[in-house]
Amino acid sequence: MDKLMVEGGHSLSGQVQISGAKNSAVALIPAAILADAPVNVDNLPLISDVEILADLLQHIGADVEHHGESITIDPRSITPAPLPNGRVKKMRASYYMMGAMLGKFKKADIGLPGGCNLGPRPIDQHIKGFEALGATVSNEQGSIFLRANELRGARIYLDVVSVGATINIMLAAARAKGRTVIENAAKEPEIIDVATILSSMGAVIKGAGTDVIRIEGQDKLTGCNHTIIPDRIEAGTYMITAATMGEEVTIENVIPDHLESLTAKLQEMGVEIITKDESVVIRSNNALKGVDIKTLVHPGFPTDLQQPVTALLAKAQGTSIITDTIYNARFKHIDELRRMGADIKVEGRSAMVNGGIKLEGARVKASDLRAGAALVIAGLFADGVTEVTGVHHIDRGYEAFEDKLLMLGAKLWREKMTEEEQDQLKDS
Repeated sequence: MDKLMVEGGHSLSGQVQISGAKNSAVALIPAAILADAPVNVDNLPLISDVEILADLLQHIGADVEHHGESITIDPRSITPAPLPNGRVKKMRASYYMMGAMLGKFKKADIGLPGGCNLGPRPIDQHIKGFEALGATVSNEQGSIFLRANELRGARIYLDVVSVGATINIMLAAARAKGRTVIENAAKEPEIIDVATILSSMGAVIKGAGTDVIRIEGQDKLTGCNHTIIPDRIEAGTYMITAATMGEEVTIENVIPDHLESLTAKLQEMGVEIITKDESVVIRSNNALKGVDIKTLVHPGFPTDLQQPVTALLAKAQGTSIITDTIYNARFKHIDELRRMGADIKVEGRSAMVNGGIKLEGARVKASDLRAGAALVIAGLFADGVTEVTGVHHIDRGYEAFEDKLLMLGAKLWREKMTEEEQDQLKDS
C-alpha cells in the first residue's frame, strides 16, 4: 500500500493534458453490453475504475481487448451471470451493469455497489425507473435481483435529479418496447455522451442535456465506435491546482463550456483565465480573495469539485462559505485540512473557511477520490511535506496524477507504507 508525499512551496507552470471523462467511461463500458456486435471506445482514462469494469465484463463472458486509451468489447458471448458483492463493491458506478443487463437480458443479479463513502446515496430512483419499465426488483442478502418478462416504455418522473438514475434508466429503456420519457432528468455532459453512444448503436434518443429525455427502444442495437468527451472534473481539479500555485498553466483537451461555473468562481477570486477553443490558461497570484460557493446540479457548480476548491479557499484571504446541496456528508476532508492548520467549521451542509492561514505539512488520509485531490492541492502550498494515505482513491479517478503534476513542476513521490502504518490506517 502506497502513500503520497507532497513537498509544498513549488510554483507550477507548463501544460497538462486532460484525459477522457471518468464519469462517462464508467457508464459507456456497461452500455456496450446492449449491443449485438463489438463496441470500440477511445479516449479512455487509464484509471483503476476502468480496469474493474473491464474485469466485470470479462467475468460475465465478454471478449475485452484493452490497449491504452482504447477498449473493444465484444458482448456476443455475455451471459446474465450473477455479479456478487466482492467485485462490484469496489466502485459505485458498477450499478450501471443493472440497467445494461436488464435491457439486454431482462434480468440481472448484482451486489450492492461500493465506491467512495459519501454518506447515504440510495438507488431508489434507479429502482423506481426499472419498475416503471416492467421489472420486479428484490433485495436479498445484499444483492439486487431484477426480473422482467418484457420491458415496456413508460413515463418516469425522477423525484430528485440523479445522474446515475438517468443513465441507468436510459440503458434499460434503449431496448424496451415503445417510448420512454424521463422527466426531471439530469443534464450533465456525461448524459449526452451516453446518449451519443446509444444513438450510434441505433437507439433513438431526443432531449439529452435537457430535463426531459425521450427514448424509442429498439429490439436490436449494433456495434459502434465512440470517443469519450474530456473529463471536466479532472480539468477543474487542475484549474484549481493552477490557481493555488500556478505561474502560467495551460490545460489542454477541454470543453470550456463544461467549466463555466468553476471559471466564474475562480475569476471572482482574482484568478486570470484565458479561454481558447480547446484549452484554458490559468495565471494566478497571491492576492486570492474568498468567495461563497454552492454546489448544484449541472450547469451549477459541480459537487465533485467542492473538496478541491475548499483547499483553495483555505489559501484565499477572508471568509468563504461553501455549501454542498448534493451530498451532505462530503466534508470528511475538512478534518484532514484542519490537521494541516486550516480554520474551517462545518455546520450542516455548509463549511465556513477562514482563509489566508499558512498550512503546515502533516499526515492526512484521503477518504475518497476528490478528497484525495483536495489534500494533494493543500500539500502543494503548505510548508514542509504532507503525507497522504488512501492513495488508491486517487488512482480510481485521476490518470497519471503524480506524473502530470511533476511535469508542471510539483515535487511529490510515492513511498511504501510500513506494516505499522497500514495497521494504523485500518484502525482510523
